[in-house]
Amino acid sequence: MKARDLAVETFSALDANRGRSFLTVLGIVIGISAVIAMTALIGGINKALVGELGLSQAQLVYININTGTSTTYNDVDAMAQNLTDYEFMLGTSYGSTEATTGTKKASASVTGVKPTYFRAMSTKFAQGRPFTDAEEAKGALVVILDKNSVKMLYGDANAKVVGQAVTLGNNDYTIVGVTESNGESYVGADSVSVVMPFNTAATRVVGNQDVAQIMGFAREGSDMDAVVKRTENYLAATYNIPDDKRSEELYVYSMKSLIDSVNATMGAFSMLMTVVASISLLVGGIGIMNMMLTNVTERIREIGLRKALGARRSDITKQFMLESICLCLLGGLLGVIFGYLGALGLSGLASAALASQGGSTMGIAPVIDLQTVLTATGICVFIGVVFGWYPARRAAKLDPVESLHYQ
Repeated sequence: MKARDLAVETFSALDANRGRSFLTVLGIVIGISAVIAMTALIGGINKALVGELGLSQAQLVYININTGTSTTYNDVDAMAQNLTDYEFMLGTSYGSTEATTGTKKASASVTGVKPTYFRAMSTKFAQGRPFTDAEEAKGALVVILDKNSVKMLYGDANAKVVGQAVTLGNNDYTIVGVTESNGESYVGADSVSVVMPFNTAATRVVGNQDVAQIMGFAREGSDMDAVVKRTENYLAATYNIPDDKRSEELYVYSMKSLIDSVNATMGAFSMLMTVVASISLLVGGIGIMNMMLTNVTERIREIGLRKALGARRSDITKQFMLESICLCLLGGLLGVIFGYLGALGLSGLASAALASQGGSTMGIAPVIDLQTVLTATGICVFIGVVFGWYPARRAAKLDPVESLHYQ
């Protein structure tokens, strides 16, 4: 039988039982939809977390020393000289004050940093620029806000505020830049996030030159686990921290480990959902087999007539196998479409829930790639072959004489 004739016969057979065919593939549609929806949604959540929390900076190492003694920038510079794994190291300080613009007032979380901070965090600016080394050195009264803070203080996240003044405590500061988000340092829904030069924060807000947290930017290609270990050993020796006190007085972790942790968690959740969806696929496959067996029974006389006219066993097998595979592919196609639409709806609900509960602007967009679609297609073909094989072979083995006499 020619391929064209085989395709025409397959379409005719399926078209003759549209309702039954559609109901039969529902199991496949539900299973594939669940796989696509969960895969796309989890991929979207993972991507959003990476972007919102700054997890894309796999070269970053965070260091906290809790020995009871203060840490200054001289200590940070000494670390940078002795720990050659890092391209540079920097410290941050934290404080709080009140921000005022016209009639708007809000509590402000202040972060004091050096200009290298923006490179380490790969900060994206919606407006303006980062402050310079010269501005940091002289303690200039300049600040950088994020879009959330701009919205709280000026009513519009996209308001043109560069060059305008904002009062922090008793001093007026000039806004020189606006970042895309506050992913670097999350603050509550009732606070604004302000980044200013380290020396400015130390003098005007914090009141001292102490470093609250240290960040190291490892050289490209570094083994981050080894870098963390060498950093821990150096700091333990420098600050005379015994082994049994390391977990209490020293905290060193890399963003790569956090990325790996997030990926592992999302991967495990995705695997769990895939297993659950596989049950639906199994049920759908059984439904396909049941329909094909019914078709064979209903078309025994047709099969006998085809064999009497010269059809071979392989022709009969191909026809019923193709019908089974086409049913599964139809279910897979509908499953991909409904799965993506489902993921789109769920991601919208998740984004809205985050925005309403925590003031977060993290947008979750479903991520679906070609590999996922191809995998779903392969699964459908596999189900069609596995569950269509027995009915097809049963049809092919029917005796033509008995088939023609079947009532």
